Amino acid sequence: MRRLFKTFAAAFLSFAVATALPAEQLCLGQEVTEGPDGRMLGHLPYVEAKPSELVAAPLGFAVNGACLIKRDMAYDLAQMLAAAQSTPGVGNSLHAVSCFRTVARQRAVFCSQIGPNKRCANAAERARAVGPPGYSEHATGYAIDFAARPSPGCSDVSACFAATAAGQWLIIHAPDYGFELSFPPGNAQGVTWEPWHWRWVGASAFRPGALVARGLFARARASFPAQPTTRDASPFVVPANLPLIAIPTPNPTPSLPSPPTLAPPALPKAKGVPVPSGAPLPPLHTGPPPLSSD
Repeated sequence: MRRLFKTFAAAFLSFAVATALPAEQLCLGQEVTEGPDGRMLGHLPYVEAKPSELVAAPLGFAVNGACLIKRDMAYDLAQMLAAAQSTPGVGNSLHAVSCFRTVARQRAVFCSQIGPNKRCANAAERARAVGPPGYSEHATGYAIDFAARPSPGCSDVSACFAATAAGQWLIIHAPDYGFELSFPPGNAQGVTWEPWHWRWVGASAFRPGALVARGLFARARASFPAQPTTRDASPFVVPANLPLIAIPTPNPTPSLPSPPTLAPPALPKAKGVPVPSGAPLPPLHTGPPPLSSD
């Protein structure tokens, strides 16, 4: 019996070794194996968007050159930036430090801060703040790392971004334009809180392209919910410990009084023929219309 058990154990070990996923060399000296659930160091896998699916973000939005995004999200991004610009205290301070990134570019970003005299000692430590190549939302073209300009005393992709007027405006209003915060505080993926990293999924499933984006992030949304997220997913309450900056609200446009209702003049009655007293009048003329990092 003991010999039979040893034979079975050896066979099982040989099978496990043969079917084990091979280790991938992410960076020089950094070999990592994908987990049994398909994640790598906590991050979910994503396929790189095709060049034909990408367009340039609005001019002046990126702080470091071009910013490519998925075509489907371009309209909502433009509308969101316009709304932010019209808000006193925010204005034109909302920008991007990173948008679409190829897998090759992600590898360079991921590996650049691993090693002696670098921020991180190994790949696992680096993955706390940056997705490994092939496992970053930036590859989809739907993710943006936002930044504030000017932002004295607060470097890009830092938690202090949440305390800026631009960061607070995003927390309150970004879900209205289909954006959600991928990595909220204490997220189950084990990724650092990233108040700058937002992905687009559409404000509702009926937005053009929203079903495609939601399909890509379906597992992330189900297993590791974003917060804040879109209004059709769940409500969001601003954390009590978030140091809010007062953002003045623009004065509402005064409403014009409605034109007075004029009583119709009395109409003469022909002898023997009754005439209705409520005969319609020509319309009242009121003048021309107004002018208008993971």
